[in-house]
Amino acid sequence: MESRKASALSADQADLLRQIPSVDELLTQPRLASLAKRIDRSLLLEVTRATLSDLRAKIAGNQQSLVLSLDSASLADHITSAVEQILCRSLQPVINATGVILHTNLGRAPLTEAAVEEFRRTATQYSNLEYDLEAGARGKRDVHTAQLLERLTGAETAIVVNNCAAAVLLVLAALAKGGEVIVSRGELIEIGDGFRIPEIMAESGAILREVGTTNRTRIADYERAINEKTRLLLRVHPSNFQITGFAEKPTLEELAALSDRSSLPLVEDLGSGCLVDLSIAGITEPLVRHSIDAGVSVVMFSGDKLLGGPQAGIIAGKKELVTRIRRHPLLRALRVDKLTTAALEATLGAYLRASLDEIPALRMIRLGPQELKRRAENFLRELTPELPLGEVELETIDGASLAGGGSTPTQWLPTKIIRIASARHSAAQLEQRLRRYAAISVIARVADDHLVLDLRTVFPEQEPQLVRAVAAALR
Repeated sequence: MESRKASALSADQADLLRQIPSVDELLTQPRLASLAKRIDRSLLLEVTRATLSDLRAKIAGNQQSLVLSLDSASLADHITSAVEQILCRSLQPVINATGVILHTNLGRAPLTEAAVEEFRRTATQYSNLEYDLEAGARGKRDVHTAQLLERLTGAETAIVVNNCAAAVLLVLAALAKGGEVIVSRGELIEIGDGFRIPEIMAESGAILREVGTTNRTRIADYERAINEKTRLLLRVHPSNFQITGFAEKPTLEELAALSDRSSLPLVEDLGSGCLVDLSIAGITEPLVRHSIDAGVSVVMFSGDKLLGGPQAGIIAGKKELVTRIRRHPLLRALRVDKLTTAALEATLGAYLRASLDEIPALRMIRLGPQELKRRAENFLRELTPELPLGEVELETIDGASLAGGGSTPTQWLPTKIIRIASARHSAAQLEQRLRRYAAISVIARVADDHLVLDLRTVFPEQEPQLVRAVAAALR
């Protein structure tokens, strides 16, 4: 009896396999014939063959319940949807309602309108990226940002690479390969995605010489570690964590004085790239100019953190050392393109004009609770008429925003947050429905079984979209 059942099943499988249309037959279907006129034929053939192969595998594996309709028109619809999914843009805008301004997963700093315009202008035309118009000869791409950075930081000169980790790698490779670099144990930090300072140092060819302890390092520890193999002193700003309590480390001025006495360069990884004093807004980070003025030889910092520009790693400092760094072969592998150069030049221009509110990240940081309260109340007035009666609880309460981006780990900005609870959906379900909203994904937070929205990181022009998204999620 089991033999007859197996035989019948095999016959069913064979019958299903015979029903599968051929590739040529499918391509005559109107939807696929139309699609073939708009896309590369090889992509259409690849998806069609993969679809039919998947069908055969499921039938052979006794997975008939998972088999799509074998009707040619239905298969054509499925293939068309699969092709459209491949062709749709994966990178897309979202509404950031988390209150985290420099959200690494959401692209960190939004660019200024001037930077976007420079993108368009530079991308669609030729430019003098590496051409000296005055001399009529090849130039250097650094000149477009160097003078701006010199004015803003007080450094003798500056170059730009693709991120701050690259800047650290290049500086160590150029100035310390084969030699020792002295750094405090309390500064051997791990940055995003598991990358660690000791690992970057190893890749550069420099030799790590740890001094002090995790919580206490003195200037004498650096002095005792100096020997004939020492190439530089490294100071790393722990921008993504803080050591408190029984802790001590040398001041910048002490390290600069040791650098002078020993004739060893003092190199500092500042990370966050703060160019202006933001303490009035509640953010206290070391300024690049302060390090240069204190005597640091070379400073490295990010372009897309508190600086508020594109992803970049900026190397600024003494001309002799920066020139050595510029000549290193790694620079060509790590240099930035014309679009990053254009965006960074536009962002730095806003600083020189003292137009800080042109820079979205700085504008968001400087927003006060009263303005955020006004926006939150207006948002609720627009949202309430769109909601099902008696099913939703809404309130505006005090909260805290975060600068983010691996900077200011213990510093919060006072804000007003919107808390939402629904009788129909849990907070986790609301978060998911917003994230999957078809028109534009909304990234929010869940806290204490409530959906939480912080308008600090929502652009005012996005608020109508956010109202529609939240209303749809609550229905």
